[in-house]
Amino acid sequence: MGVRGLAGFVEERGGFCAELRVRDTKLVIDGSSLYHQLCLASAADPRRGGEYGLFAATVRDFFGSLRACRVSPFVVLDGGRGADDRKLPALQERAAERLRAAHGLSRGESGCVVPLLTREAFLQALRRLGVPFVQCFAEADREIAGLANRWGCPVLSLDSDFCVFELAGGYCPLTHFQWRSVCGGGDGARGRYVPARCFSAERFCGHFGALRRSLLPLFAVVCGNDYIELAALEAFLSAVRSRRGGRKHARLRGLLSWLAQFSEPAEAVDGVLRYVKKHQREEVRDLLCASMQDYTPSDVKLEDFFRSSTYECEAGREAGLPQWVLDALAKGKLAPFIINALVLRSTFLRVQVENMQRPSAHSTALPIRQVIYGLLLKASQNAEAASGSNELPVFCEFSRLQKTLRKTFVQAASLPTEFCDDSFSLEKLVEVPMSCRQMLLLETLGVKMSFLEPIPSHLQLPVAVTCYWICCSEPKVKLHQLKALLLMIVSGELHRIINDPDATGLCAEDDVTAYNEFLRWKEMKLEDKDFDLDAGHSFCQWQCCLQMGLYLNQLLGSPLPEPDLSRLYTGTLVHRLLQELKSIPSVENLFSSSPKMTQLYQVLLNTVESTVPPDFFQKIKVCKSKSESCKKKKASSKEKKAIRCALPEAQHLCSVNRFAALEVDD
Repeated sequence: MGVRGLAGFVEERGGFCAELRVRDTKLVIDGSSLYHQLCLASAADPRRGGEYGLFAATVRDFFGSLRACRVSPFVVLDGGRGADDRKLPALQERAAERLRAAHGLSRGESGCVVPLLTREAFLQALRRLGVPFVQCFAEADREIAGLANRWGCPVLSLDSDFCVFELAGGYCPLTHFQWRSVCGGGDGARGRYVPARCFSAERFCGHFGALRRSLLPLFAVVCGNDYIELAALEAFLSAVRSRRGGRKHARLRGLLSWLAQFSEPAEAVDGVLRYVKKHQREEVRDLLCASMQDYTPSDVKLEDFFRSSTYECEAGREAGLPQWVLDALAKGKLAPFIINALVLRSTFLRVQVENMQRPSAHSTALPIRQVIYGLLLKASQNAEAASGSNELPVFCEFSRLQKTLRKTFVQAASLPTEFCDDSFSLEKLVEVPMSCRQMLLLETLGVKMSFLEPIPSHLQLPVAVTCYWICCSEPKVKLHQLKALLLMIVSGELHRIINDPDATGLCAEDDVTAYNEFLRWKEMKLEDKDFDLDAGHSFCQWQCCLQMGLYLNQLLGSPLPEPDLSRLYTGTLVHRLLQELKSIPSVENLFSSSPKMTQLYQVLLNTVESTVPPDFFQKIKVCKSKSESCKKKKASSKEKKAIRCALPEAQHLCSVNRFAALEVDD
């Protein structure tokens, strides 16, 4: 949600906020706002796909500041889009905005796109830090407001809707929450606090004379938010637009001044309807009144979840989801992607900084998504059979086609015969033997467990995903790209055993030597070369495969351990390794001082290479002959490339996934 123009107006008029010292209190945090803000605060290069280690360190520092001030944080995250999908137009608009931002970044312009796995890295960081959190069934605003009011504590968010909710402890905008500047006494002193600002509804309403607090929900609805934008109200908004104070925020100022003449919402609604055509009035009245309820704090008792891990939500029950799915969603063990696919059969695939002339990086992971859809489809097959529906089951995906957002309809995969009996219904999925669930995961990724046995267990999933990526990417992954990715993973392992207190005893002297040499190499200044967009596109494909591999693994109850994303991907590092491998092949020996890391790198490389033909990475020989046959070969190659580029991106199928099937309908 978010009221259009309100955040800017409040920011411009600084007098609407009061100074606040945040200490010795509970604090309800809008998790979706927080991870976006901390991602920006981590100052990572947005073009290279994320710095999850740097992001995790920023998350740790943030909650360290709260702990120093004896603030008890409770993080509440948005879940899916909800069964009514009321926000779909706003989400499409935002997806188009992200696409424009990603395109600008790919061309060297400034901007920001949140890396693909930021949310997953955030949840992992919360678990490591022991920060209590809950993921709601749908949008979390009302539940955040309800929890904060029960505890009488502030809400921390970036969402201007919290200016409209009636909050006992107030709303603190994240932009004015100075967590890097803790004030007060020295370490451990009881007087330490985070300087912040708190929105004052009293000051805000007082600025417009007799404006009553109870009229703010109508103001938010009429002004426009993510749920409602009524063309029928344009005549009204034009009539009340302020003629004073300049054009900026004129609509907002005029609406608030106009509302100040009314004593209660019903009277104000009648006033609005006088500007609406008679045949539309009742419909608009119903919509306004229903939308104003969005600013009523929810009666979902989140404190029960934080006390006993039970999340009771009427909307979730009405959706008919198995209890284990609702529990897993609340605990962040299933992603909103899964719930949207299950409830709506509709998903958004987040854009990255890709080569916009190529098919979406998500197309590589399509067969994995189809298996996810196949598993979710079994939840509703019985209901559809009972209704006599003969429609072909498809899932809608919002993704990109070059520089535009488009809608694609994808058919779910037909699962292997051994997974098609009743025991694989979604209700009973968690009861299926773990060995069977692991087999489905690995068959989807095209690897065998025997290949993964030499790999440390916490790296088995990313290595399996890497094998899948090598086999399925288009254009083909280059050997230097694979080596750069594996060296990056090894660096994460080395960092883990050097810095992780849980890894005490695993670290040898030669590991410390290798780590120090690695740090010296990182500190060396390199010539600043242009961003390699094609390599970036390939690494985007890997992240897409990893994301869907994580989601399938979660849905199957984690037959493989979930990898630590903060140690797994560092965008600037993998791009630098790639750059140096092209000119200085000896960089491949970066960890040669540590036999353990050298062996790990070799095992990773051999495992991945064993899944492709021996000549897979051989360079294409350059044809130097000027003969006619050579020219024909070049022409034929160009023609094939043109045909391939003209095919719809979703028609790309991965040969290792023997049960993938697809239909496309733009």
